[in-house]
Amino acid sequence: MTLRSVPLRLLLLLSLALLAGAGCSRFSKDKDADEGQPVEQLYEKAHKSMTNGNWAAAETTFRRLVAQYPYGPYTEQALIETAYAQYKSGKHDDAISSIDRFIRTYPTHKNIAYLYYLRGLVNSSRDTVFLQRVWRLDASRRDLSTPQQAFNDFSIVAERYPNSRYAEDARARMRALRDLFARHELDTALYYLRRTAYVAAADRAKYLLETYPQSKYQNDAVATLALAYTGLGNKALADDARRVLELNDPAHPYLKGEWPDYPNNWRKLNPFAGEKSALDND
Repeated sequence: MTLRSVPLRLLLLLSLALLAGAGCSRFSKDKDADEGQPVEQLYEKAHKSMTNGNWAAAETTFRRLVAQYPYGPYTEQALIETAYAQYKSGKHDDAISSIDRFIRTYPTHKNIAYLYYLRGLVNSSRDTVFLQRVWRLDASRRDLSTPQQAFNDFSIVAERYPNSRYAEDARARMRALRDLFARHELDTALYYLRRTAYVAAADRAKYLLETYPQSKYQNDAVATLALAYTGLGNKALADDARRVLELNDPAHPYLKGEWPDYPNNWRKLNPFAGEKSALDND
């Protein structure tokens, strides 16, 4: 059979098959570019990707390294770097899984303090990018389970590894998280106060003072107590709270009758507007 006698449709099909085969061959060649490479070269390639901020490429190469060389110091470091690359690329669930797996496998590793610290960083930023950057919602007004886990992670670093290079920053992040939790309690107390639920407001303010002493919102909690006791008609306790506030924060706006600064009632006319915090201007 000559080439001319071959139907045009069959020629097209043969051409497509050849092109597909060439494409698959090229893809396979690209995919296996790291196959059999020395561990040092794989690590250097992945590390270069990290330096350039190419987190996806770094993760892929580190995974190839671990698959080809499942034991050794390069492998352990690659596992750590994989978790960091996942964290930087926003793959928080994957990062937590990688960190937890490393901690279970190497509980006495020389860099174990860093793994707990990294887990704290991941949990601190988990679920917050969408909420805060897109919708600009206050993190203190959402579910605080992951920030609480982050606090626990940083606490492990500060208490178990107090001399590590990460301990000081872990303690600073714990203080910031304590303020976040305190704000959550104060926000709730002011919510109750605005609805004249004075007992609930006072309970929340007292809980804040007892659980998060010396927080950024301590004086606001005292002012809330003064307002709640005033609403309950307990002048003695209200005056006590006011005296404490005058002593510790004589410039507090409550003492001038300018606190809390609740949002304008016109906001309620918008059925899609959520409950705006009186602390949004802090």
